[in-house]
Amino acid sequence: MSHTAYLTPDQLCRALSLRDLTDPAQGPHAVHVLLDEVVGRLRSQWDTPVRTVRSSPIVPVRENYDRLGYAPGDVTRARRYTRYVSPTVMLRSHTSADLPTALEDYAGRDEVDELIVVPGLVYRRDAVDRSHVGEPHQVDLWRIRSTTDTSDADMLTMIGCLVQAVLPGAQWRTTDVTHPYTVGGRQIDVLHEGEWLELAECGRIHPDVLRGSGLDPERWSGLALGMGLERALMLRKGIPDIRYLRAEDPRIAEQMLTLDPWQHVSPLPAARRDISVVVDAAEDEETLGDRIRDALGDDADVVESVDVLGRTTHEELPEGARARLGTRADQVNLLLRIVLRPIDRTLTSEEANAIRNAIYRAVHEGPVLELI
Repeated sequence: MSHTAYLTPDQLCRALSLRDLTDPAQGPHAVHVLLDEVVGRLRSQWDTPVRTVRSSPIVPVRENYDRLGYAPGDVTRARRYTRYVSPTVMLRSHTSADLPTALEDYAGRDEVDELIVVPGLVYRRDAVDRSHVGEPHQVDLWRIRSTTDTSDADMLTMIGCLVQAVLPGAQWRTTDVTHPYTVGGRQIDVLHEGEWLELAECGRIHPDVLRGSGLDPERWSGLALGMGLERALMLRKGIPDIRYLRAEDPRIAEQMLTLDPWQHVSPLPAARRDISVVVDAAEDEETLGDRIRDALGDDADVVESVDVLGRTTHEELPEGARARLGTRADQVNLLLRIVLRPIDRTLTSEEANAIRNAIYRAVHEGPVLELI
């Protein structure tokens, strides 16, 4: 991995300066109101103590991947998905990274039945649209027990409590999934407005994870569940745009303090710009989204979405287009539609063009520039 694979000091500073909406100490927000409901329901169901773990999102790569059972060659370790600070340190890609160390505190103890709650920001590379951000909030809910009889029935009870807390009365179903740190993994889907949507994933704690934290799987067991909090809150309140969770517009910000249903706020006019760019063939909406957010900085929240309308390989391009664009065999030509819609102000045409050009420069890798 070359030096270009690591975050710059400015990128790291910006990531760490984001407000954690799960933390009441950083101000009131509906995210931690919802989290309190989930934790309260599980505490009531199990009659167990609750331990909340909050730590730095800068973690050793070993904690984020190795101790959770990810193979050395796992695709999730690639730079396209992970924000590395150095060869051995990264911004956590999931709050599960804090659990192996948290579990170490139970070694040598008896009669344990405890819910570990690990909420906070995680850092990924993701598409730019109304449902995704590069720094989402997640919570891991792990029940650790000094007994071996934690079962799938216990897991189903946990799922029922979670769904009832997030979407009271909603139908739910599970499908089998595989995680390196669980056994019997399940994806939890809920029926919302006639559509099945993923809410969370869970499973029984893998014996190797317990063993790696000094807990004998012949004496210990537990449940592991992870949930994205933006998705959960948007479903609960009916929020149409993920950017609203951080909006400062009073019409929106006041609605982000409770779990009351979303009240419609008229959106401002959109400005659309289509651009034709040349990029490496390996690029996708997630990696492009990350480059766009990084280039725009504080202006990134002006972008409502960036959609790929067309993808043409070098071989598929007519000879004249290859010459005009200057593409290479390992590149593709993308047609991107950019939708600009600030939450609290209207863009001038000049401002929209400037943002369009900044996005163009951030993603275009061809020798010919087409700026406006």
